[in-house]
Amino acid sequence: MSTGDTSQSMKPLTAAGKLGIYLPAAPEDFRTGSITRAEVDALRADPPEWLRVLWESGPFPRDVVARKLGVTNTALARNGVSDALTQEQIDALIGEEPEWLTRERANLVEVQREATRVREKEIERRERTNRPPKNR
Repeated sequence: MSTGDTSQSMKPLTAAGKLGIYLPAAPEDFRTGSITRAEVDALRADPPEWLRVLWESGPFPRDVVARKLGVTNTALARNGVSDALTQEQIDALIGEEPEWLTRERANLVEVQREATRVREKEIERRERTNRPPKNR
């Protein structure tokens, strides 16, 4: 896939991550050479058919699967989802809505709520400590 431009090159795994695709599903020429940042940008700007298909139907890497299901990567691992999934498999899971998926979604919402609370409390603490002293 390389055009001889060695500046800003990356490994295929890195390029796949930047494109949000599952590397083993990419064509061999993408998987075997180094890719420049310019080539990744060109693929984003004018994606070939293979890339459009991967973006639409997968298989997707685990971080994309987690995002589509509304859970964390860790939640997938905890519940035995270790492989890349296609959009069809993701849709089937959403349709079935197993107990673990419901539980993990609720858990993520609670974790995000707590993170927001802690962030707001920290902002409030900083604002209190940065106020000028009151004149007496």
